[in-house]
Amino acid sequence: MTVELAVVAFVAGAVVSLAMSWLLVSRLERVGESLGLSEALLGVLAALAADTPEITASVTAISHNQRTIGAGVVIGSNVFNLAALLGLGAVVAGRIGLHRKVVALGGAVAMWVAIACLGSIAGVVSPLVGLFLLLVVLVPYLIVLGGGAGVLGRARLPSRLSAWLASAIDEEELELLVSVHPQRGKPKDALVAAGALAVVVVASVEMEQGASRLGQHYAVANVVVGGLVLAAVTSLPNAVAAVYLASKGRGAAALSTALNSNTLNVLAGLLVPAALIGLAKPSGEGFLVAAWYLGLTALTLALAYVDTGLRRWAGWAIVACYGAFVASVLASS
Repeated sequence: MTVELAVVAFVAGAVVSLAMSWLLVSRLERVGESLGLSEALLGVLAALAADTPEITASVTAISHNQRTIGAGVVIGSNVFNLAALLGLGAVVAGRIGLHRKVVALGGAVAMWVAIACLGSIAGVVSPLVGLFLLLVVLVPYLIVLGGGAGVLGRARLPSRLSAWLASAIDEEELELLVSVHPQRGKPKDALVAAGALAVVVVASVEMEQGASRLGQHYAVANVVVGGLVLAAVTSLPNAVAAVYLASKGRGAAALSTALNSNTLNVLAGLLVPAALIGLAKPSGEGFLVAAWYLGLTALTLALAYVDTGLRRWAGWAIVACYGAFVASVLASS
């Protein structure tokens, strides 16, 4: 691929994949509504659809033995999500109000996922073990979100824990009801979603290949190509949606979008393909990016929990941390 073609592939792939991901999200939400999914699970489904560009770019890179780029896309996207979806959202809105139970429930899963990601990148555990650790927490979380009080009743958990979980889920459902409530889907919506998914996947593959070729030509480090360039570009749909939700006062929806997106990125974009193909050997650059992801996740959740939300100053602090992340990645490359 020539440099000129690489530029076309990157730009066209980015524009097409991001534009079509919006169509994919809307139609999948309708399909989910027709299946009777809860508002929380509809949010997870929407996050998965919006994550298709970064997941595809990561899987493509890993399958082409560009494993540093693949890991960088996922983890860099997660750091970008925290800054753009929650940090910038708080700056624009002035304040994102959140319930502490919602922060604690979603945050516990998010922290566990970030720890499993860091352990896998650092070589402390294999990608397969990291995937197992992630699923041990994620599967029960999704079951509880989907089943609500009925599942909690059958689980025979301690009464106090069961009541706390039910309250946290109810609070999140109330927030998401206004933000994520699409019309009931029809068979044609499933067909449109399938077509949009195919276009997004093809466009994202071309985008990743174009970016990789340009990085090689201009001697740009793989961690910069994946962790900064592709990570930011592929995360733009989520960022725009979350800033909009934050500006409308839908705090739990913005938080859900960010945390669910990050979890699904690690699951589908990193640990599943890595468990099959493998990851790059542990490196200082990889550890740096993963450590930033864990650290910024912890900081964001702590600020949100203590203040029952994120004020503008907290948003600026998160954005500033992303700036420090970018500087540290450039310095290490």
